[in-house]
This record gives sequence, C-alpha cells and structure tokens, in this order.
Amino acid sequence: MILFQIIQKPQKRGAEIFAAQLSEHLEKLGHTVILISLFKGVSELPFSGKKIQLSRPISKRWYDYEAWQQIARLVKEFKPDIIQCNAGDTLKFLILSKLFFGWNVPVIARNASTVSNYIKSTPTKIINHFFYKKVDAIISVSKFSAEDINFLFPSTQKKTFVIPIGIEEIVTHQVEWKNQPTNSINVVHVGGFTFEKNHLGLLRIWKLFLESKPNAVLHLLGDGPMKQEIEKEVIKMNLSDSIIFYGWTANPLDYISKADMLVLPSIIEGLPGVILEAMYCRTPVVANDVGGIHELIEHKQTGFLVEKNDELNFVNFMQEALTIDSSFKEKAFQIVTHNYTNKNIAKYFEKIYFTILK
Repeated sequence: MILFQIIQKPQKRGAEIFAAQLSEHLEKLGHTVILISLFKGVSELPFSGKKIQLSRPISKRWYDYEAWQQIARLVKEFKPDIIQCNAGDTLKFLILSKLFFGWNVPVIARNASTVSNYIKSTPTKIINHFFYKKVDAIISVSKFSAEDINFLFPSTQKKTFVIPIGIEEIVTHQVEWKNQPTNSINVVHVGGFTFEKNHLGLLRIWKLFLESKPNAVLHLLGDGPMKQEIEKEVIKMNLSDSIIFYGWTANPLDYISKADMLVLPSIIEGLPGVILEAMYCRTPVVANDVGGIHELIEHKQTGFLVEKNDELNFVNFMQEALTIDSSFKEKAFQIVTHNYTNKNIAKYFEKIYFTILK
C-alpha cells in the first residue's frame, strides 16, 4: 500500500511527531509512506522514509491554487492508495485539491483535539462541515474527541473511528536539571506555550503549592507564542527562584523520567502523548480532566484527575502524588506498554486503511 501522510509543517508538535512516528511503523509493516508538509519548517521529524516539503506561503492558505495543483501532481506521480491529513490546514488543502483537479483517492482526516473549541462561528462551522463531508473516514484520538465532532457534525457519525495516540518504547538517559537546588522536589510540565496549555493557571497553582513545599522546582519544557508573556508573569509573581525555562528540548522523556511528577493543567486537549510518556516512565501525573484524558488515567489508581479550574484541588492532588507507592506507578506503566505503543497503534491504522479500500 502507498500512503500519503500530510502534515502542516516539520515542527516539534504532537500532531506532526505522531504522524512521523506512525509513518515509520507503517513502513516497517511493509507499506510505502511519503510524508508531505505544506509549509516550510526546519525541525527534523522521526521518519527515515521519503519526505516532501511543498514550502507554500501561509499567507495564501485559503486560495493557494498552486499548492492544490502540486498535490494533484504528487497524486498522479506516486498513485497513493490512501491519503491521511493530520491537523491544521491539511484537510482543507487536500479536499480543495481533490475538488479542483478531480483525483480519486480516499482521504482520511485525523482528529487529534476537541474541534468544538475552535469552530465557533456559523461560517466556520459551515465551511468545516463541507470539508468533513468530503472525507472517507475520520480517525479521532479519543472517544471524547469522536463524540465532540459527531455532535458538531452529525453526518460524520458513521465514518468515525477511534484510535488513540501512541508512544515510542525508548530507553531514557541520565540528564541534569538546570540550576537545581539540593533536596528539591522536581515537577515538570511539557508543552508549547499556547493558551490551551494554561501556563497562567499553572503559575497560580505553583504559587499555592510552594506554600507547603517551598523546596519545589517547576521545570517548563517547551516553546511557543506565549513564552515571553509567561516569563514576565513569573517575575511579576516573584516565582523566578522556583521556575526554570528550558525551551524546546530534544529529549523530554529523559526529564520526565527524572521528575517527581508531571503536571498538565490544560483547558483543551485531545489525548496528550506526554501523559502516556509519564506513565511509561513511572512518573505520577496530575492533570485537568479535559478532552480524552480520563480515558488514559484512572483517578487515584494510575494518576490524578482534577476538574478544570479547580486550582486548589490541583494542589491537593500534587501533594498526594508525592506519597504514592511503586504499585501505583507500575500499574500505569503496564497500561501504556500493553495498549499504547506506536508499534501496535500502527496496526490499528492499517486495519482501517484496508477497511476503506474494500
């Protein structure tokens, strides 16, 4: 089978990283995968196969006729059996190319978030409903995400499947914290500095946590458009001595495995891979119960779930996470290794591809 995996651009974001990892495992299953990015990017993604970068201007994302034509030429040249679009503008580009140039290859849309949080206005809803009606299947990252898109667009119900995100089984390496005080409690957050990740809420939570754990240090791994704002807020809240910024990190799993806990007070999520990574590393997780997170975590059995905006309880569960025993961590590890490795996840995607081609 020849597969196109379409991504927004080469970047260290969950949707693109997972698409690359999935592509690698699909090739190991005997398929040919071509990873195609719409916009220019410089990040190296974990895929050893053929990569094509269209390098289209983002400013023309709604009327890029040349891009649609380029996609049509690639379809004609490589004759893919399935085309999968992975987040961002990919669905729009694929459907418009198909409509304008008349190629006939099944298109799959991967739904990795909670789309109702982004599709608000009536015109936006009408446009996206049109695009989703044109796809052959939708693969949602969680039951919650599937129910959300089905409620928003009822016509998608009969062609929606659920396949969770997976993780790579890799060996972690020893790393050192930046400016680490002795005998500190080390808490890690991994994620881009965007409004969805709720860094401002995390700072309020952290200030409360320090009242009982003054020796704690919060390590923030990631980059993004809100980073400078958060850096200023840290100074304003007098938290500079207890919060360390790392920027984008090539090996977040190494830091997750070293931490006493991982926190994720997001306000919007699909099914965050960072939680799976923490469970794999036997690092306890405290997270807001948004999106499909409750499908991964069993409260007080494999992690801690907090109602969104309940910052006081978030702090209480952070304190409790420091007291759990090894059986708690082992149960979380076993769930991930049995159900959420990319090696097995790729087989689920393969099964749906064959179902569509029948």
